[in-house]
Amino acid sequence: MTKIAKMDEFNTLELMAVCGSRQIKNGEVVFVGTGLPMVSALLAKRTHAPRAKIVFESGFIDSNAKDLALSIADSRLGWRASGAIGLLETLGLMVQGGHVDVGFVGAAQIDGYGNINTTYIGSFEKPTVRLPGSGGGNDMVSSAKRIVIIMPHEKRKMVNKLDYLTSPGFLDGPGAREKAGLLGGGPSIVVTNLCQMDFDPQTKRIRLATVHPSVTVDQVVENSGFDLLIPKNVPTTDFPTIEELNLLRAIDPTGIYIPRAK
Repeated sequence: MTKIAKMDEFNTLELMAVCGSRQIKNGEVVFVGTGLPMVSALLAKRTHAPRAKIVFESGFIDSNAKDLALSIADSRLGWRASGAIGLLETLGLMVQGGHVDVGFVGAAQIDGYGNINTTYIGSFEKPTVRLPGSGGGNDMVSSAKRIVIIMPHEKRKMVNKLDYLTSPGFLDGPGAREKAGLLGGGPSIVVTNLCQMDFDPQTKRIRLATVHPSVTVDQVVENSGFDLLIPKNVPTTDFPTIEELNLLRAIDPTGIYIPRAK
């Protein structure tokens, strides 16, 4: 019998990692970076998706590293990996070739159609903050069959208009991705510290899917800078299981990506 964790037995980052993990199906090719996406993918492989193949931008494919990697180029990812190819082959052949089922990305800003900014905040001439840029983000969001976005939920990040469009969500609505010639299916879900959001299949607008335990719909709305579609009934996010929490803590025993409470 599956034992569900109680409210005081997990923290928000653990819940977010579990939500990400549950988006991965068995046998899928999963493109991840470091942080919560890596932890989510490893959790999926140890629970419901043992045949999932994790791919890193640096070219490591289906790594069996004993320890948690500190970056996408961490040499420990080469341990018993199915392959170790180059960056051009990873992005050019695997990603742009349409061979990635689900990709995980973050965002500094996201708008109501799931478009992403990871380039700069402010004006082009005098940005307030310079960000890492695209990296492989645009390749991934343009070409993967579906995208999972994991990010903090803040009004300054959930905006009506991006300061810069780095990676395309649904652009300006239905049919826009297809018109632009994009291969992938676009974002499927956004996991934040407050909720999960998906996208209305007709309008392609972002929509509230679940609220996390102890979070209200009003809190989500107050922390969103765009008009969020709100269904009549919004369920609470499913709690992690005890097994998922135990495995998460075994994956990240020293709290590198999910810090332990002191």
